[in-house]
Amino acid sequence: MKQFFLPAILLTVPTAALAQAPEDAGSDSTIIVTGAGLALPPGTPAYGSVVIDRQRLLDSASGRIESVLGDVAGFQQFRRSDSRSSNPSNQGATLRALGGNASSRTLMLLDGVPIADPFFGYIPFSALAPDRLSVVRVTRGGGIGAFGSGAVAGTIELASATRDQLPDFAASAFYGSRDSTELSAGLTQDLGGGYVSLSGRWDRGDGFQTTPKDQRVAATVPAAYDGWSTNLRAVAPLSATSELQFRATLFEDNRTLRFAGADSMSQGQDASIRYINRGPWQVDALAYIQARNFSNIVMSSSTFRKSLDQRNTPSTGMGGKIEVRPPVGDAHMLRLGVDTRFATGDMYEDAYNANVAANPRTFLRHAGGDQWTTGFFVEDDWTLGQLVLTGGGRADRWSIRNGFYHQVSATTGATTGSDYANRSDWEFSGRVGALYHASDAFALRASAYSGFRLPTLNELYRPFVVFPITTRANDALTPEKLKGAEAGIDLTPVKGVTLSATAFYNRLDDAIANVTIDATTRQRRNVNRIVAKGIELTAAAKLGDINLSASYAYSHSRVDAPGEAFDGMRPAQTPNHAASATIAYTPASGPTLSTTLRYVAKQYEDDLQSDALPNALTLDAIARLPIGHGVSLVARGENLFDETVVTRNAGGSMDLGTPRTLWIGISFGG
Repeated sequence: MKQFFLPAILLTVPTAALAQAPEDAGSDSTIIVTGAGLALPPGTPAYGSVVIDRQRLLDSASGRIESVLGDVAGFQQFRRSDSRSSNPSNQGATLRALGGNASSRTLMLLDGVPIADPFFGYIPFSALAPDRLSVVRVTRGGGIGAFGSGAVAGTIELASATRDQLPDFAASAFYGSRDSTELSAGLTQDLGGGYVSLSGRWDRGDGFQTTPKDQRVAATVPAAYDGWSTNLRAVAPLSATSELQFRATLFEDNRTLRFAGADSMSQGQDASIRYINRGPWQVDALAYIQARNFSNIVMSSSTFRKSLDQRNTPSTGMGGKIEVRPPVGDAHMLRLGVDTRFATGDMYEDAYNANVAANPRTFLRHAGGDQWTTGFFVEDDWTLGQLVLTGGGRADRWSIRNGFYHQVSATTGATTGSDYANRSDWEFSGRVGALYHASDAFALRASAYSGFRLPTLNELYRPFVVFPITTRANDALTPEKLKGAEAGIDLTPVKGVTLSATAFYNRLDDAIANVTIDATTRQRRNVNRIVAKGIELTAAAKLGDINLSASYAYSHSRVDAPGEAFDGMRPAQTPNHAASATIAYTPASGPTLSTTLRYVAKQYEDDLQSDALPNALTLDAIARLPIGHGVSLVARGENLFDETVVTRNAGGSMDLGTPRTLWIGISFGG
């Protein structure tokens, strides 16, 4: 109950601000409240960002943000499953084939706030409804801006929809295959010079069979899901150049995977408050709090009895930042700042003897710890006519403290375990880039960067089981460290057509991987390094009412681990090729249609490349038919080819991804 009310700590702040007029607001004052952050620095394109606009966010056949992120070739999660049929703890995000890891190697921000789980490092994708967003910017490669620690594979920045993008009232209702439903609604009202937006979403389904037909048993069940989220956002003007932004999100997600009783639950209560000043001294300051929890039951795949009950994993994340942009002349944009993040969490789990009919409890386990990272950063963008130079650095002080793992025998009461030594250190990282506009149609860019990521509390202290394989934790893990460089070209041959190509080289030292020890045991360990190099291509064209976009990534990624059996092999869960293409017909009025084709090449389940996940080609589509008064009839189709997508393969024991799924519904956005 205490966690539920954590976001209420900040609730009175935006309410009070909305009720007051800005101090300098006179009768002729014009105050524009945007609800957005500060403008992007001019050197941002030097790092080869990819932008997903609001229309594309709304035209997802699945209605889920992780599917839209698949438009950026090279984006991947630990599993190929989306958030309806994957264990929540698998939902780490990464880019550039730096190796499958259930924790995120990519920093993901919503309105400048980190959203990864404080304990696990996974992303709560089911809580991120696309219709609440304005734009997504994906920057591959290391980052050193605010909260830059952790961005070893890149940064994904999500921005909330602005007032001009939010109708006063919007709603939608869908019914889909396998008795699935999806309901959402949003209400936005102007208030006291600002606005308040309240939205909610609930979706559920009986689910599809993730288990191949020839492997199903009496205990096999479809991957049922039931989740909801609600979001409150308020924006209030403080003056003609400043505003206060508040956001609170509550969510819960329940899933059943593979066997009856194999239930998982994730929930969260997040709140943040942000101050934006667009005056001569620009300021972006924020504070946030996260209260999260997770539970998971593991069933034996031979006796179908409970073998592990990860019954409670409460965690708390807190942090903030202050970024200042002093007026240093039109040619420069200087950013100075400090940020801090704190994470604490506990794991409570009970082990059971699944080989005995009584299914007795055998051990009670408790593990946890704390992490704290505080960083100082500086970055400058210098515009010299057609040339933009950018560069900056970070200094981070990190600590891992109060780590422990205790186990109590349920029969004898005997206690075993360890209390781990506290650790702390400094890490320094930086990046430099150049962008040269040779003409309106031709630009060259290049950059080099470094970065680091701390192991999560989950990686340090929590073992996990995907029966029959147990993956051990490792309290001795050290931070991953990235060094990389890239060069690219951006072309605009004719108006409305853009083409980009990037060649990159990334080296992740001390990469954390799930290392195979024997047929049923793995352990998280630092390996010497992962080296990923490759080419990324993007294209976009607007030809009247038709929009085209495409993305392709070739990645040659290899593990360097002298003396290990997997030395020279491809990292687990890493394809060599990935591609996506979308064609959309979006006239100003009348019916619209959007289709997306995605391809992912073969990848391997494990570090020894013994279990393959075959390549997959899927087609999604969405069509809208306006029928008047702001109401539209909407049809959506996922995986229209009904492609078999293997998401897990452990010695032939497989899980499958979303089969053909059809939706019909209505939406109102007037």
